[in-house]
Amino acid sequence: MPKPVIELDNVSLRLGEGASSVHVLKGVSLTVEDGQSTAVVGPSGSGKSTLLMVIAGLEKVDSGTVRVAGQALNGLSEDQVAAFRGRTIGIVFQSFHLIPNMTALENVAVPLELAGHRDPFGLAERELAAVGLKERLTHYPGELSGGEQQRVAIARALAPEPAIMIADEPTGNLDQTTGRQIANLLFETVRERGTTLVLVTHDPALAERCDRQVAMRSGLIDETAPEAAVAG
Repeated sequence: MPKPVIELDNVSLRLGEGASSVHVLKGVSLTVEDGQSTAVVGPSGSGKSTLLMVIAGLEKVDSGTVRVAGQALNGLSEDQVAAFRGRTIGIVFQSFHLIPNMTALENVAVPLELAGHRDPFGLAERELAAVGLKERLTHYPGELSGGEQQRVAIARALAPEPAIMIADEPTGNLDQTTGRQIANLLFETVRERGTTLVLVTHDPALAERCDRQVAMRSGLIDETAPEAAVAG
């Protein structure tokens, strides 16, 4: 039987202070099983990206519990969460988030080096070759197309062999053809490795490729949406 790898129980979060604070998540509960691909869909401002940041430990919740890969994040320090995230969670953003003065190889290898990997550059080279960039190792982000930059970002996210991959609009900055290529790469890679995937997308075709869809509206899981088959 598949086991839960992500468990959110009655999670609430406000962002901002005082009169300008916004109640972004309002008692969200969600369970994602190991190896499952889940699309989080819904209108802009519904809390989708914030939900991903909570799962990744990049936002600390006000109440409720967050358990990822068997680890409760609530009681950990920022340093402990960062170390856990580096081992367990790969993240791909819409805007790539590559370091412009580092080559493709360095963008993938340096995080591995900082984490103490014994062969960071060798692993980075293998991961870049796996995403079709064997000939682009020494190129800087400004010398790469958008699709190539996202391939670097995917290689960087997958290099530590995380149990969980989080992707926030991974094809949002790409044209349709390139976006389809990146989606194919992402789904094929996580399937081969048995990685759990949680992605935010506005693209119905991308969402339909996932094992399930979870709809959000106004900081809540929309239980009325036909796609929102939410376990737990």
